[in-house]
Amino acid sequence: MNPGFLNDLPNTTITSFLFLLLALSAVLLLLVVVLWLRLSALTRRYNAFMTGNNAASLEGLLEETLSRAREQSEALRDLRFALRQLETMQKRTVQRIGIVRFNAFPDTGSDLSFAVAILDGHGDGVVLSSLYGREESRVYAKPVRGGRSTYHLTQEEEKAIAQALAR
Repeated sequence: MNPGFLNDLPNTTITSFLFLLLALSAVLLLLVVVLWLRLSALTRRYNAFMTGNNAASLEGLLEETLSRAREQSEALRDLRFALRQLETMQKRTVQRIGIVRFNAFPDTGSDLSFAVAILDGHGDGVVLSSLYGREESRVYAKPVRGGRSTYHLTQEEEKAIAQALAR
């Protein structure tokens, strides 16, 4: 470019050009001030967020939350262990009962005799039989393992065990 090109332009053009540059500089300065104010406001908000209320910092809140999460995880593990123990114990509790009433002797008038099977979750337990007669009554108990007994079972006892296992 020619170093004296400004000398070739009319005075009004230079003045207009300088005025335009001045206006552009003022707009840019105003923009810088607005951005600086917004940045200051954001910085204050960020610092307030990081320090938190009551002097509790975000880092402190996160550490406390992680600590509580670890405690909850340990408590959950303990609860799962206790649940497994309860499930194991529950299998050994009375869960299935079957009862059959019958007339053991022809000289009695109603079904006063009975067989009761009391079993746990594995089908283990006992079958009780009561034979009622006018002259005497008898009660028998027979062990049951896995729904079967090593002793001879009557039809009524087998029905009571079948009822209990079906429940």
